[in-house]
Amino acid sequence: MVAVAILAAGRGTRMKSSVPKVLHSLGGRSLVERVLFSLEEIKPERIFLIVGYQGEEVAETLRSRYEHMEMDASLEFVTQSQQLGTGHAVQQVIPHLQDFDGDLLVLNGDVPLLRPGTLKDLLTTHQEQRNTATLLTANLSNPKGYGRVFCGTNNVVTQIVEHRDCTTAQRQNRRVNAGVYCFRWGELSTILPQLEANNDQQEYYLTDVITMMQPVMAVDVEDPQEILGINDRKQLATAYEILQARIKDHWMMEGVTMLDPGSITIDDSVILEPDTVIEPQTHLRGNTIVRSGSQVGPGSLIENSEIGANSRILTSVISDSQIGAGSRIGPYAHLRGHAQVGANCRVGNFVELKNATLGDRTNVAHLSYLGDATLGQHVNVGAGTITANYDGEKKHHTTIGDRTKTGSNSVLVAPITIGADVTIAAGSTVTEDVDSDALVIARSRQVVKPRWRLNQS
Repeated sequence: MVAVAILAAGRGTRMKSSVPKVLHSLGGRSLVERVLFSLEEIKPERIFLIVGYQGEEVAETLRSRYEHMEMDASLEFVTQSQQLGTGHAVQQVIPHLQDFDGDLLVLNGDVPLLRPGTLKDLLTTHQEQRNTATLLTANLSNPKGYGRVFCGTNNVVTQIVEHRDCTTAQRQNRRVNAGVYCFRWGELSTILPQLEANNDQQEYYLTDVITMMQPVMAVDVEDPQEILGINDRKQLATAYEILQARIKDHWMMEGVTMLDPGSITIDDSVILEPDTVIEPQTHLRGNTIVRSGSQVGPGSLIENSEIGANSRILTSVISDSQIGAGSRIGPYAHLRGHAQVGANCRVGNFVELKNATLGDRTNVAHLSYLGDATLGQHVNVGAGTITANYDGEKKHHTTIGDRTKTGSNSVLVAPITIGADVTIAAGSTVTEDVDSDALVIARSRQVVKPRWRLNQS
C-alpha cells in the first residue's frame, strides 16, 4: 500500500501575493494540482494535503477541482497550524495512519514539474531494494540553496545537510536533495516524534530522520529541471518555459508543425492531431482539441474548444465553442458562449458569435453579431446583420431556416423565427416571424427631394 503526503502549508512570502503559493497557476493548473497529476502512475490508496496558511481556501479550491482529476484515492486535508518545518508537517499525519502498513511518499506542493514516471521509478527502487527510506536527488551545476546529499557506495545515503548549515567544503558537493522521499511508514512513524529543532531556523527537518534509518538510498533524477521549486515569480516563469518546451517537443514529435515555437503557448491539457499547423503568436488553452489538417493562427487564442479537421482559424478568439470540419474563421472573429459552427462554414472579419449554432455551409462573412441564435444550412448572413437578443432584462432567441439570406445591416429583433428560403432586404428591422419562401422588406421608403438646398444669406 502507498500513501502520499503533500506539503502545502507555507505562505510563500516571496510570491508577494494574497493567493496561497500552491494555488498559483502554471500552464492552466495550480502548482499543487500538477503535483497531484504526477501521481497518476502510482495510484496511491490515500492522499494527504497538509495545509496551513489560508488552508480553508486551499482546501475549498482543490475539493472542487479534484473531482475532475479521476483519481482513485480521496483527498484528505490535514492542518499544520504552526509551520515548524518539514518534519513537523509530516508529524501531522501520524494520527491518520495509525493502522497503516505500507510506504509513505512525501512531496512538496510547490515542486510542479515532476514526471509521473520519475515518481514511479522512485517507488519501484524503494520497494525492490527494501529500503527504509529512498530520496530523489539531482546533480546540479549550481546547487546553491539546496540541501546536499552525501552518499557512500551504491548510492547509500550517509548524510543530508541543509544549504544554510553546510560548511564551505560541503557546499562543493553537487548532489542535492529534491525534497521528495519514500519511507517505510512503520519505521518513520516511530522516529518522527524524536525529531529536534537543533538548527539555525529552529525547525524540525524531515531530513534528520535519514541518520536514524537504514538502509537509505538516493535515486538521481535524469532531468534536474524536474525538481525546480517555486518560491517567487521568476521561478514560476522559468517553470513555465520548461513546461512549454516539454509540451511543444512532444507534439512536434507527434506530427504537428509549429512555426516559431517560441511565440506559441500550449496547455498540456490540449490535444493536437497530426498534420495540424500552429502559426506564430497562437495560444491554446484548457480542454482544446485541434483535429488533423487544421491551421490555427497567426495571432489566435483558442480556449476549451474543438476545431474540426481541415479548418482554418486566422487571428481570432474562440472559447467554449465547436468548429466543424473544413470551416474558415477570421480574421478578427470572436466565438464564445458555446457557439457551434457546422462543416464548411465561413465566419469572417469582425464577426461575433455568442451561444449561436450555424448549420453546414452557412456564411457570416463580415461585421455581424449573432447572439442566442440557431441558423440552418446554407444560410447567408449579409454584412452588418445583428440579432437584437436583449430587451434590457432577458435574452431571447432567434431562429433562421435553411437557405435564408439577410441583406446588409439587417436587424432581427428577438424572439423571432425566420423560415426557410427567406430573403430579407438590406437595412430591414424585422420584428415579426416570417414564413418560409418570402421576401421581407422592413424599412422606411426612400424619399428624394430634388433641388434641396438650405437658404444661404
